Amino acid sequence: MHVLDLLQSDNLGLTLLWGEEALLGQEVSGVTATDLEDPGRFLGPGELVLSGLVWWAQDDPKKVDRFVSALAAAGATALLAGEETHGRVPDDLVAACRAHRLPIVAVPARTSFRAVTEAVYLRQWGDLSRRPTRIFALPENVRGELSRLLEGGAGPGEILDRACAHLGKVACYVLTASGRTIARTPSAPLVPAQRATPARDGLSLRIESDGSPYDAWHLYLPDADAAPPRVLHEIAEVLAQYRDGHARRAAAARAAGQELIALLSGDVDPVALEEALTAAGLPAGGPYRVLASTSGDALAEALAHLEGVPWAVGGSAAVLYEDPRAGVDVTAGLRGVWPLLQACGGPEADLRLGAGARAAGPEQLRASLNQALFTLTAADAESPVRAVEQLDTLAELLSGVPPEVRGVFGARTLGALGDGMLRETLEVFLANNCSWARTAEALHLHVNTVHYRIERVEALTGRDLSRLDHKLDLYAALRCG
Repeated sequence: MHVLDLLQSDNLGLTLLWGEEALLGQEVSGVTATDLEDPGRFLGPGELVLSGLVWWAQDDPKKVDRFVSALAAAGATALLAGEETHGRVPDDLVAACRAHRLPIVAVPARTSFRAVTEAVYLRQWGDLSRRPTRIFALPENVRGELSRLLEGGAGPGEILDRACAHLGKVACYVLTASGRTIARTPSAPLVPAQRATPARDGLSLRIESDGSPYDAWHLYLPDADAAPPRVLHEIAEVLAQYRDGHARRAAAARAAGQELIALLSGDVDPVALEEALTAAGLPAGGPYRVLASTSGDALAEALAHLEGVPWAVGGSAAVLYEDPRAGVDVTAGLRGVWPLLQACGGPEADLRLGAGARAAGPEQLRASLNQALFTLTAADAESPVRAVEQLDTLAELLSGVPPEVRGVFGARTLGALGDGMLRETLEVFLANNCSWARTAEALHLHVNTVHYRIERVEALTGRDLSRLDHKLDLYAALRCG
């Protein structure tokens, strides 16, 4: 089928905003719905891309160009842009599509993305069903069995296995956006998250559900010809039903985690804390560790990558149980998967994590939470995952002080020096362990000039550089400024 086929459908009410006739006649291989800023790794050649434009921001042409260029580079046939979020399709998005020669179609608010997806696969199903040598939909007995499994509370592994059983020994996965394997068929080898790249090759179909960019689910087949598109679409719909129930259970678990974190923010009642730990599914007694992140959704997905580690997330913080017998280095594991989460969030996402010290028992959890929050402030783009044990220098300790506080301290302590020669002399003097001769040599000055300048620094700052505490004050102020 082609984009023109969709435009001719009166039921969908689509409007062509730009697209040359030759481009509109390209063959459509499938549909992917996304609101990632850079969805290239999840797209395959020939796909239609549905987007609600949640990622779009006014007066940010770089973000628009990055999104459209990712679609064009992946070989997408067209962008179907929803009008519901912004009331209309933004003009700069249309211009970017024209520049990259990517057809763009407006989807009215009354038309659901599911209806568009259904129209595509129904048309493909109709085209393929005229070929008598293939099976092109789930058999009736399979659909009945899957319904019974859903009602009986079966897990995603069993559902995927039974859904694909009639296809033979097909390798099929359910993966999260960060590459975590939710389920796989028996013939599908285990793939580490770092190598699980949906849609880079093979075929990937998004499992529609409410969620964040970090935990989106995809049905993935390394061999794109292993099953007809309509069959995969039906399997994805079944898994979407499972995901809805899974989301409700996850929400209940997050509520229990939220209550636990809330207790740690005030005076801790030991009895209430023990009850909250149990309600959150954590073993009694410890040891524990508290984590804090800029995104609770990203934190939950990162922790899900750690096998055999019980945890509970509430808001943007989490408590996890560290079994000393398991031999799992939690912070190292989180550092390993964090780049996968950052790729899901896109370059604009501020994704950082701080880890408190290990708490031997419940009574130390509040201290671990405070440490995690402080360390979160110390985390930055170069070290987005920081543990409190890493703060072993004055510079790293100061990095955890909020920038607004550092700025005031630096300005109040050094403001009278300005940004000229006195400040430079102080920096070189401290860097050379207060050696007059080495400072003079480094600055190409006479030693007497260095003495004069340091005397001026002392007079303007009220510090005596013969005293260690005053040296530390000025050193810290330079690091803060």
